[in-house]
This record gives sequence, structure tokens and C-alpha cells, in this order.
Amino acid sequence: DRNYGKGAIMRLGDGVREPIASIPTGSVALDIALGIGGLPRGRVVEIYGPESSGKTTVALHAVANAQKAGGIAGFIDAEHALDPEYAKKLGVDTDQLLVSQPDTGEQALEIADMLIRSGALDVIVIDSVAALVPKAEIEGEMGDSHVGLQARLMSQALRKITGALAQSKTTAIFINQLREKVGVFF
Repeated sequence: DRNYGKGAIMRLGDGVREPIASIPTGSVALDIALGIGGLPRGRVVEIYGPESSGKTTVALHAVANAQKAGGIAGFIDAEHALDPEYAKKLGVDTDQLLVSQPDTGEQALEIADMLIRSGALDVIVIDSVAALVPKAEIEGEMGDSHVGLQARLMSQALRKITGALAQSKTTAIFINQLREKVGVFF
């Protein structure tokens, strides 16, 4: 406590912990399975699965529920595939939804970081991790090797935004796809 101030080190059982606030997913069964009634506020959430398995639909339901509770939502559409009519049908107020369609992975994650640090958002969706292509890859030649570039970009971005999410109580929903390795059998 002398070096880092009061509360820097404490016992987990000490004091009263407030329950984790959440944003409902729109699926009662999923909210119950998550144990806290929805997606946790102030945290990173990854929704992943096979192509066309409803990942964006779950995220849009969470956006609609956050908006219904008076919150503000953002959607980083890296895939350039957000359908406003479909979002409306799910209950999203598209007039109030902040949308960005960035050109590079760096731009997408910088916009997300700026929106999170503003403290104005309740939820931000990044659709999808696979579409967050690093600038070097976009500007490079076909066939150039960019081994691990996207992984480093994501790692750096997550380190940067995690603390800001906790302070602003913003939920960041990253959508990702499952990949199959060709020629690998389990």
C-alpha cells in the first residue's frame, strides 16, 4: 500500500462486490447460460462460429437491447456487409447507430479505441476480426508474406482498449469466423 496507494492490493473476498452489469443478447436461453443475464459491460466479448451461423444477428440483438435501455451503440463494419433493413427488423434504431466502414484494420481499431475512450458508447461491435486487414497487406503485392501481422495488430489493440473498456463500461463485441486448416485431420 505504501508504494502503490490504498487499494492496490486487496483480498478478493473483502468488501461488497457489485454485480456485473450486462446487456441482454435477445435470447433468454443464452442470457441464462452466460450466468449474468447477457453480455458483460466493460469487457471484450468474442462471438465466433461457422459462416452464416448467426453471429452478427446475436450482436445486433445486443445493440437493439442496449439502445432500448437508452444506450448508444457503434458498429465497425470492416466487412462492408451491414444490412440496415435487416438491422431494423431486429429492433436496431439505425438512425441512432454509429457506423464506420474503415479501409484498414489499423483504421478500424483506432476508431474503436477513440469511441471507447470517449465514454459515450454502451456497446461497440467489430464485424469481423477476419476483415481487419493490416495496411501493409493491403498496400503490398499479391503473394507477399505478412506472417503474424494481423495477430500482432489484434494483440496490440486488445492491450490498448481493455483498460478503457473497464473504465467506460463499454462492451466490445468482436465477431470472428472459425477456420479449417486444409489437409489437417483430427
